[in-house]
Amino acid sequence: MSGGAKVRGRRPGGGDTRGVVLGAARAEFAARGYQKASMRAIARAAGVDAALLHHYFGTKDRLFMASLEFPFDPRAVVETVFGGDRETVGERVAGFVVGLWEQPAVRERLLALVRTAAASEEVAGLMRDFMVAELVGRVAAGLEVPDPELRVELVMSQVVGLAMARYVIGVEPLASAPPEVLVPLLGRTVQGYLAG
Repeated sequence: MSGGAKVRGRRPGGGDTRGVVLGAARAEFAARGYQKASMRAIARAAGVDAALLHHYFGTKDRLFMASLEFPFDPRAVVETVFGGDRETVGERVAGFVVGLWEQPAVRERLLALVRTAAASEEVAGLMRDFMVAELVGRVAAGLEVPDPELRVELVMSQVVGLAMARYVIGVEPLASAPPEVLVPLLGRTVQGYLAG
């Protein structure tokens, strides 16, 4: 086979081709966002033919959603993070959020999500629907404050703002502040939203 020939179908060696493709997709989406990432570039990074991606996933948006492997179960978050003592809910939420973002593998997935949602109305709509269905309504139902849905969405705005400033743009000193400094500060703001 000549040096320029493409490998068709499965990668040689019988490894976890799907897993390799998903890893390559996460890296590509994180680096370029949804709009600029291409099926060909992902296939090239995974060492497979682009036709294999279409076989496994069909379309780029399906590959994107599969590659995210959302890093937490929203129902578990509602029960464990938002449940319990209302006097400390803000710090629990802040600790959970910062803890997720500080894990490199999770951060890669979340960066892909944030960048893509910012660039694609279609993906932003998918994420909006997911967040409203899985988080906003569930958390708001347990709050005893005026405008509970609005308050939960304000918490989400803090989380997205933190992600953009700290992990995407890298604004200092926020970008290098240790989690033990960030969590109490963010927690106080979140507490105000959720507890009134």
